[in-house]
Amino acid sequence: MFEPSAAPRVFSLAPGQDFPAALAAGLRHRLAGQPPEAIARVTVYVNTQRMKRRIEDLFHETGPGFLPRLKLVTEAGQGLMTHDAPPQSPLARQLQLTQLTAALIAAQPDLAPPSAAFDLAGGLANLMDEAQVEGVPIGDILNLDVTDASGHWQRAMAFLKIVLDLGLSDPLADPAARSRAEIEALVRLWETAPPADPVLVAGSTGSRGTTHLLMQAVARLPQGGLILPGFDHDMPDGIWRTLTSPERQEDHPQYRFAHILRDLELAPAEVAPWLPGQGAPDPARNRLISMALRPAPVTDGWMRDGPSLGDLHAATQHLTLLEAADPRAEAEAIAVVLRKAAEDGTPAALISPDRMLTRRVAAALDRWGIEPDDSAGEPLGQTATGRLIRTVAGLMGQKLTAEDLVVILKNPHVGIGSRRGPHLRMTRELELRLRRSGPAFPDRASLADWAARFESEEATAWAAWVADSLDGLEPVGTRPLGEHLADLRARVELLARGAWADSGVPIWDGRDGEAAEKALNALAEDAGHGGELDVVTFNAVLRGSMSEEVRDPALPHPGVMIWGTLEARVQGAELVILAGLNDGVWPEQPEPDPWLNRMMRKAAGLLLPERRIGLAAHDFQQAAGAPQVVLARAVRSAEADAVPSRWLNRLTNLLDGLPGQGGPQALAAMRARGDHWCDLAAALDVPEITEPPAPRPSPAPPRAARPRRLSVTEVETLLRDPYQIYAKHVLRLRALDPLRHRPEASLRGTVLHEVLEQVVPQFPGLDRAGQKALLLSTGAEVLERIVPWPTARRFWLARLMRIADHFIAEEEIRRTRGALMATEQGGGHTLPTTGVELVVKTDRIDRTPEGAVWLYDYKTGKPPTEKQQARYNKQLHITAYLAEAGAFGELGPMHVVGAEYIGLAARPETVPADLEKIPVELVPESLHRLFTRFLDPATGFTAQVARESQGEWSDYDHLSRGGEWDLTQHAETLKVGDHE
Repeated sequence: MFEPSAAPRVFSLAPGQDFPAALAAGLRHRLAGQPPEAIARVTVYVNTQRMKRRIEDLFHETGPGFLPRLKLVTEAGQGLMTHDAPPQSPLARQLQLTQLTAALIAAQPDLAPPSAAFDLAGGLANLMDEAQVEGVPIGDILNLDVTDASGHWQRAMAFLKIVLDLGLSDPLADPAARSRAEIEALVRLWETAPPADPVLVAGSTGSRGTTHLLMQAVARLPQGGLILPGFDHDMPDGIWRTLTSPERQEDHPQYRFAHILRDLELAPAEVAPWLPGQGAPDPARNRLISMALRPAPVTDGWMRDGPSLGDLHAATQHLTLLEAADPRAEAEAIAVVLRKAAEDGTPAALISPDRMLTRRVAAALDRWGIEPDDSAGEPLGQTATGRLIRTVAGLMGQKLTAEDLVVILKNPHVGIGSRRGPHLRMTRELELRLRRSGPAFPDRASLADWAARFESEEATAWAAWVADSLDGLEPVGTRPLGEHLADLRARVELLARGAWADSGVPIWDGRDGEAAEKALNALAEDAGHGGELDVVTFNAVLRGSMSEEVRDPALPHPGVMIWGTLEARVQGAELVILAGLNDGVWPEQPEPDPWLNRMMRKAAGLLLPERRIGLAAHDFQQAAGAPQVVLARAVRSAEADAVPSRWLNRLTNLLDGLPGQGGPQALAAMRARGDHWCDLAAALDVPEITEPPAPRPSPAPPRAARPRRLSVTEVETLLRDPYQIYAKHVLRLRALDPLRHRPEASLRGTVLHEVLEQVVPQFPGLDRAGQKALLLSTGAEVLERIVPWPTARRFWLARLMRIADHFIAEEEIRRTRGALMATEQGGGHTLPTTGVELVVKTDRIDRTPEGAVWLYDYKTGKPPTEKQQARYNKQLHITAYLAEAGAFGELGPMHVVGAEYIGLAARPETVPADLEKIPVELVPESLHRLFTRFLDPATGFTAQVARESQGEWSDYDHLSRGGEWDLTQHAETLKVGDHE
């Protein structure tokens, strides 16, 4: 296949060339004229399974024939080393290390939270693997000088010495160490007995030490060679030399190639094209990108070498710069580009490391029924099966909330083993009950109580099944990993089986079910290495083991692809969109290493964080050489202005700085092409018919539909926001209560009312200390019984303690006026002039020695001021009128001599309802005028007449189209209903 040569053989393909297609074409070209079976003697090592499949597909497309021997670089040397025990799985190693990191965190809690034990173990396992792959002796790491480092690094190094010493007992049990040893054995074998058949390493950059070693050996074989992807022939020799100078430029896209050429003692000019006569799709653009990506120390050469680029209009004519306003606009503009490509039959690919962006683009394409071929698929943890497993596991050690219960029951895999329809009906009924009356933390007893009201065996069996599936989660604590998994699996299978199924576990069917079962089986297989885990660590382990991607088996659009940067190396498309080109997204920020900082890594000879940036830069340079390219970014992220990717910044700065070659005009044309797509995307959101803003509503129903029964507190609502009365009483609408119950102010008021209802009658005969003790003990008991949130109970009990002395002192004053007569007394009265019934429930009535009464109303918030009482808040004045009218049933008519609002907020205060300024005798007349006006069919229930504050919100503001109008607009009265 190759002519004899004393020098190592290295071939290249230019950025933008479809690497697998060019590789296959080059093999056919170099073996032309030889027997068909000659290609079967060629061994080609590739770096990914995807590239291997793509090459096989390309050969299959040409019809029957022989295939080269395609292998992964990780398979090189397999079988050359004998070992008694099989290599340890990465998961088993990480589980073993998790026990050590958990013990370290327990001994030094300031190091990290307990939930970080598994992730720290993962970082430690990666460090051990990296040392083996790069051939760094463990002793070099153990002997690092950390005397001048901070306390964190000194502690980390002390722990590393313990762990790495333990790992030296059997180094070949580590897959990375075994792989390194096998490659070294293969190299030694080739030195004495080189293979006669051709051997190639294709598509690898040699970024890993073991692969780098293999590539050197293959390049020196008599019939060996390397095929480098995206090799830059346009970069001058002097710049090549700077890449491997003492200050290594590892963030440059060609650094890895410079590294291997230095070790092979080759110059860049000695790298030959793999496919003679076929170069890059756009050589002029490749020269431009090459210059833009030069290392930072030599960018001063732009002005010197820039004129050699020639006319920049030609280099950028198929290059588009799309700068959208925000990530959403970026996704929609990209979707428009892909839609146009699909319409024209142009194969198009979106490449981005930002999975959120790619999911947004896929959602935008659904507008036209286009399903892209997403190579990454969906993370297992986000599939229906994965969500169910993670949700149930997350409830271990926690109280089951109403929200979590409904989320589980609505999962599409729950109940699929039996009758799904009745299951959904029961779930809906239970959800409504939980929303309306709770409890916030349902249990077996509350589920049985709910089912009993149906008087149905079906409901009883369903409630028992729910309880069996989820009961007993709260007490779960520390236990062996295997027991965690067995319990989790049993609960998930029971949930999937349903309430009425006899057998069968359909949860493991389908792509996501199979992947989930595989992940759980792998975890169970290595569970013996995990020891005992608390629920926090178990959930971290579970999340880490469910990181696999699951692809949807549905047939996608053949011409619209979404690739990650890894997949893009083995694919080719006519139109390539490089998206998410903002710093921190592409390239991503290097992940912090909790074990070794950058200086320590450099001293030990390990990989530096810039390595990942260099690999990402090579991906960018390779993809930017496609026939048509769109560079896309969002000008602003969710929180602030975004910084353009460093590569995009260099490209635009280079173009701006070359006016002699038309650089600024070429850049403007690139932006204009991008603005065109942004404008098209924005036009999609412009409605064909523009509706004017809704006017401020004031609906006027017929007299027969108007409310005839209101509570006393709703009188203020009628004055301030009549529309709420219309929506509640005329339309009979009620907001759906939230599923997630929270300790809100209304519940705090219920608690205080019940506490005072119990303790105030017992105050007489007790001294102040006894009264305070009774108040606090009763408060604690009521809080324990009514409030299920421990934190809220503590806060509210502390508030009760703060107001206790003030309340007891004022209670003595109130007892001098009269004795307690009634609490929580309800009543009602129909106004004779209008026929409107007012209902009331007063917190407290005290009788004076003269037979008159005082009325009191407890307020957990701020009591109304005198001005508020005069205009809107007339609760106690109306209650006083109703008391004198005999509205409280058996208590009969009562003469009211005083009324007070008792404020029980953080700053307690008592505010009187002045019955002298607003006498009780005037109340009937004001009520008559109010109700007469609102019973008039011509009177509208205007929205937001006099809200107490601008930020106040009601349950019906969305119904009144609040936000489309403001308070300065005149309300338009509109007759609704059947007016006679």
